[in-house]
Amino acid sequence: MQIVSYLRVSTVRQGASGLGLEAQRAAVEAFAASGGHTIVAELVEVESGVKADRPKLTAALGTCRLHRATLVIAKLDRLARNVAFIANLMDGGVEFVACDMPHANRLTLHLMAAMAEHEREMISQRTKAALAAAKARGVRLGNPKGAAHLRDGCQVAARRSADVRRQRACSHDQAVADVVGELTNAGVTGCAAVARQLNARGIPASSGGAWSPGQLRVTLRRLHG
Repeated sequence: MQIVSYLRVSTVRQGASGLGLEAQRAAVEAFAASGGHTIVAELVEVESGVKADRPKLTAALGTCRLHRATLVIAKLDRLARNVAFIANLMDGGVEFVACDMPHANRLTLHLMAAMAEHEREMISQRTKAALAAAKARGVRLGNPKGAAHLRDGCQVAARRSADVRRQRACSHDQAVADVVGELTNAGVTGCAAVARQLNARGIPASSGGAWSPGQLRVTLRRLHG
């Protein structure tokens, strides 16, 4: 499979000296070699694990989506110490592997989500018990609007889901546009020639299949309005 390597250290000094990075890089390269995988990109982040702003992580996820690749990190603590990392992976729809614990992929994320769901269920049970006690005391319960608020909530959820799908499509289109720009600068012109180059590089179309000149024209037209 194709993989994208994500390496992170916490300080500029570590990044400049290579302290920690070389060990992580070696672990990812060993993982790739043992499975016959291809490293298509490496992203290095010099940032504290507690910070939510992780531009290189965002770029790594975008590269994974572009190449339909798997994100690989050297150690599980690159994931477990940061909630933003988990949220980005879950929202990004990217497969994930940690070299020091290869089974800690999306299954691990789902287990974490299951724990959160269990906690929500416990809160729900406590809330129901509190409402039952209030009702027993004669407190009037319920929403005077009936089910209208539920309908409104469904509409909001549907809009948010559509927004997420639209953002993912735009992210893929923009990444493709960057590659098209590189090819154009290199002298590759015409939709047919560019489409052949995209297919040769293993970059999938937005539909997941191979590029055709027509698909490329539609994508570029969508990008440029």
